[in-house]
Amino acid sequence: MSSLALSFEHRFKPATRPGLRPLLLLHGTGGDETDLLPLGELVSPGAALLSPRGQVLEGGMPRFFRRLAEGVFDEADVRRRAADLAGFIAEACAAYGIEAPVALGFSNGANIAAALLMLHPGVLAGAVLLRAMVPLADPPDFRLDGTRVLILSGVRDPIVPASNAAALARMLGAGGAELQHDTLPAGHGLTQDDVARTGVWLHG
Repeated sequence: MSSLALSFEHRFKPATRPGLRPLLLLHGTGGDETDLLPLGELVSPGAALLSPRGQVLEGGMPRFFRRLAEGVFDEADVRRRAADLAGFIAEACAAYGIEAPVALGFSNGANIAAALLMLHPGVLAGAVLLRAMVPLADPPDFRLDGTRVLILSGVRDPIVPASNAAALARMLGAGGAELQHDTLPAGHGLTQDDVARTGVWLHG
C-alpha cells in the first residue's frame, strides 16, 4: 500500500494480477480512504485499488460534496467537487501508471461517481453505483457510449426512493451507457448479494 502526495488524501494498492481494470473506491458519508479497500479486494482480487478521501466535512464526517439536507444536494458544489476529483484521477493515473479506472462507489461515493459520468465522461472506464441517487437535476448533455454501468439499489432503502434510482438509470441509459440496474432485497447497507453481483459484473 502506498500514497504519493497528490491533491486528495488517498491509498493506492498496486495490481498483483495483470489484465484487471483498476478500481476507484469512493466511500460513503463518514468513511475514509481505507473504508472500501476490503470490498475492492473481494470483488476484484489482484486489481489496482485507488481510494481517495472526500474533501468535504459534514459534522466532522468526510463526504465528496456538500448537501443542504438529506437527499438535497448543493449542485454547484457537486460540479466543483466532481471537477476536483476528475483532476485527481488524471493525476493518480499518471503518477501510478494505471489506466482509467472503474469507479466502485457507495452512497455519497456512488453519487459523486454518477456526477463524474455526467460531467466528465471518459474519466471513468465504467462504474458500479451502490445505493446511488440522481446527483444533478439538470446535467449537461453527455455521451457514455461503450461505458458499462451497474446500479444496485435496495428495495427497502430509506434514503434512496425507488423513483430516484430509476430516474438515474434512465438518465445514464439515455446518455448511451451500457446499463444494468438491479434492485436487491436490502436497505441502504451493503449485503453479500452486492458483493457477489459486483464481482460477476466486473469480470463478466
